[in-house]
Amino acid sequence: MKHLQTFRYIEGVARAGSIRKAADDMNITASALNRRIQRFEEEFGGEIFERLPRGVRLNPAGELLMQHFLMQESDLRRVRSQVADLSGERRGHVTVACSQALIPYFLPAHIAAYRREHPGVTFSVQVRDREAAEHDLATFKSDLALVFEPVHLVDLDVLMRIPQVIHAIMRRDHPLAAKSEVRLRECLDEPHVIPSRRYGVRAMLDDAAARGSRPMRPIAKSDSFEFMRHYVRHENAIAFQIPIGLDMTGCVDLTSRPISVRDVAAGNLVLCQLRGRTLPVASARFGMTLSRALEGLAAEA
Repeated sequence: MKHLQTFRYIEGVARAGSIRKAADDMNITASALNRRIQRFEEEFGGEIFERLPRGVRLNPAGELLMQHFLMQESDLRRVRSQVADLSGERRGHVTVACSQALIPYFLPAHIAAYRREHPGVTFSVQVRDREAAEHDLATFKSDLALVFEPVHLVDLDVLMRIPQVIHAIMRRDHPLAAKSEVRLRECLDEPHVIPSRRYGVRAMLDDAAARGSRPMRPIAKSDSFEFMRHYVRHENAIAFQIPIGLDMTGCVDLTSRPISVRDVAAGNLVLCQLRGRTLPVASARFGMTLSRALEGLAAEA
């Protein structure tokens, strides 16, 4: 505990890549910050930063130390959360990394419902592609991740996974809107917009197109599913999304149709946490809440 503030200084220097810049960010003089780190290195028994011509970076010993600090900080948050629970008042802060599809409808509804029961709990929600979400878990920047088609899963515990069939989004006056299900080749014969390669939807479309008879020739690519959804209004094009990110209720000009699983198999929406990490009470309970909600969605499908 006595080194907690020093660890935060070290983390700030590692993030900034410079003692001077970190000092400005943390409202401390560069000389005082440098002395603080040097004293710690003397007590620690070795240097933790590699001094470079234009800054500093953690050396291997510093990387190990920072991982230890992040684990200790996580444990401290968990204990504080448990102490709050002893008084019968749920407190804590929950951090979630998620795919864009969870932002418009699913997460706002479930976070608000959770806070109605536990108003002392606060949240941070960060939109991440699938690799970035896994990195956030590994570096303790997020407690939970909810992402479509994670890349690795090696160091993660899966709390729940549900299938999601990719849908084609189109205007209601589009010829394909008359069908209950569309084929991928039909979509690729039309003007289409696709996400970047960082996203699971794109990876699945790439794989399916490589096996099929139609190449993808997008008229636009974007990191924003919101942009793609709105773009189809202007050029009568096709965009792609998973159903948890769609709500066409009250939408007078857009609709969506599932792409046949003969062309693109259903992908997995995965709720996960870092393997071996004991989450704070609020985060663990919210994870259970999301698991039940996802299980209900799977049962309705």
